[in-house]
Amino acid sequence: MDALRGRWRTDCGQVTRASPAEVDEVGARLLRRWREPHRRYHDATHLAEVLAAVDTLCSADDVAAADHTVAVLAAWFHDAVYSAEDHETNEVASADVAREELGRLGVRDEIRSRVALLVLDTVAHDLSGEDATDPARVVLHDADLWILASPVARFDEYCRQVRDEYAHVPAAAYAAGRSDVLRPFLVRPRVYLSAHARSAWEDTARENLARELTRLAG
Repeated sequence: MDALRGRWRTDCGQVTRASPAEVDEVGARLLRRWREPHRRYHDATHLAEVLAAVDTLCSADDVAAADHTVAVLAAWFHDAVYSAEDHETNEVASADVAREELGRLGVRDEIRSRVALLVLDTVAHDLSGEDATDPARVVLHDADLWILASPVARFDEYCRQVRDEYAHVPAAAYAAGRSDVLRPFLVRPRVYLSAHARSAWEDTARENLARELTRLAG
């Protein structure tokens, strides 16, 4: 948590002149959200993994600093609100939190709007056309999906953690619903949009997805 607190100060320092105390106050509220006890996968570990993936993609594909900053801030807020029981409103509520908290720090409206847009992209993870030409949107899209290309042990842990978050759902209903979420990624021409992710992550993601869909099919 100390590392995440320090990272928050650094990331916010790119977009605000608010005092260190004000930055820390917002960061503390945000990290409390990520530490909520009902989270099993969508927790501080997931946040750290997405932040690391954002950095990797921006470095590998030479993404401009301004786009890197927007993608990083969106990573911080993309699951600020998370409930498996009311999952259809998570992203909209998270985008609202981003606008509100960044507003408290005096972040420019343009940046706040872009951050909120990236958070809303995570509803469907399906960028296309002109949307897929925005470097920041592409980076967050791929970074949030890094877990699909994670090593087998981590991917399997992720699958168990998501199941734990949906423990209230009967097994058959969960298997059907989860398959409906994962299958579209496998049938798309590509899971990832950025050059680095397509090169380094695509094949592993497809192998992991196929294995999990086979498990869910029983």
